[in-house]
This record gives sequence, C-alpha cells and structure tokens, in this order.
Amino acid sequence: MRMRTPLKSVRRLGSAREGSEHFWAQRVTAVANMILAIAFVALIASLAGADHASVKAAVANPLVSLVLLLFVVSGTYHMKLGMQVVIEDYITGEGMKIILLMLNMFFAIVIGLACILAILKISFGT
Repeated sequence: MRMRTPLKSVRRLGSAREGSEHFWAQRVTAVANMILAIAFVALIASLAGADHASVKAAVANPLVSLVLLLFVVSGTYHMKLGMQVVIEDYITGEGMKIILLMLNMFFAIVIGLACILAILKISFGT
C-alpha cells in the first residue's frame, strides 16, 4: 500500500533529506554563538573606556582574533540558516523564494567577509 498521492508521484516532490542536518546546524551554531557571545561581551567590557591603541592591541592578540573570527563565522552562518527558514516558510511564490534565498546567501557572505577582513586587518596591523 502506497501513501503517496498520484500528484506527488507525478511531480516527484518528496523529502529533501536535509531537514535534520539543517536542524542540527541551527542548534550547534546557537550553542556556539552563546559561548562566543559571552567571550565577546567580556572583551567589550574589559575594553570599555580604553583608548584606540589598547583596543587595537587587544584585537591583534591571536587568541582574541580567533574568538572574534569564530563568532563572525558562526553568527553569519546561523543568521543565514534562520533567514532561510523564514523565507521557505512564509514566501509562497517560487520565483520570489529563489531570489530571496540567493540574496540571503549573498548577504551572509558579504557580511561575513567584511567582518573577517576587518578583524584580519586589525590583527595583522595593516
């Protein structure tokens, strides 16, 4: 006994087989973001009131730079995943959905690369 409707068989629309991977990626990046956000807030609190040279020296520390880079990568990937879910759930037109999903990807890449470039530029002192 088949549970498929005839229309589903004709369109060949079935499971994308990526739902659980997407679910776990969101959860893992959420946990990583919580840990990294605590480190980021601690860094900001420790640098409150510091002059430009002190902040630049702190960000140039390899450990601090690594934490900031991880925070940016995890945060932008988590942002991309979250917006993807919103777009897939609430946009009904297929053409608009595809355009918005591509824009979401490009936006996350641009924001992530801009942040990474800024951190690396400060870190290497150029």
